[in-house]
Amino acid sequence: MLTGRTQGALAGRQGGFSLFELVVVLGIIAVVVAIAAPRYADSIARHRADLVARRIVADLDLARAKAYASSTTVTVKFDVQADTVWLVGMPSMDRAASEYVVRLAEPPYHARLVYADFGGSPALSFDGYGVASSGGCLVVQVGQVRRTLNLDPGTGKVVVQ
Repeated sequence: MLTGRTQGALAGRQGGFSLFELVVVLGIIAVVVAIAAPRYADSIARHRADLVARRIVADLDLARAKAYASSTTVTVKFDVQADTVWLVGMPSMDRAASEYVVRLAEPPYHARLVYADFGGSPALSFDGYGVASSGGCLVVQVGQVRRTLNLDPGTGKVVVQ
């Protein structure tokens, strides 16, 4: 049984948090965010770098398969200044009236094409047998994360590092 004094003390206190408690919780949240935000940004950059590397490997495989299937030469051009990959003469997958161009600087990649050299040229061709004209190297970058793609001229396989 509560006395009149105890009931009065309980009735005067309202539910909620004090200003001090709120400041402490906000401080803890700020520390957690300060630790997690850079790691999250690095994770996104690594993911995008891997994504753009896989996209380029898939496009090179597509060009090789198209050359082999049609017994014609298919050329892939890399434009370092415009950050684009262009499969010459191939129609776009979503717009048949335009050519197959991948703009790496745009979403979802947000990447830069840093370097492209295939036997002294930023272009690579696959002959009617699907054989690459030369080996070469390609470097893409997202934020501080770089991926290097090396093409073996004998096998036509790309190794991502």
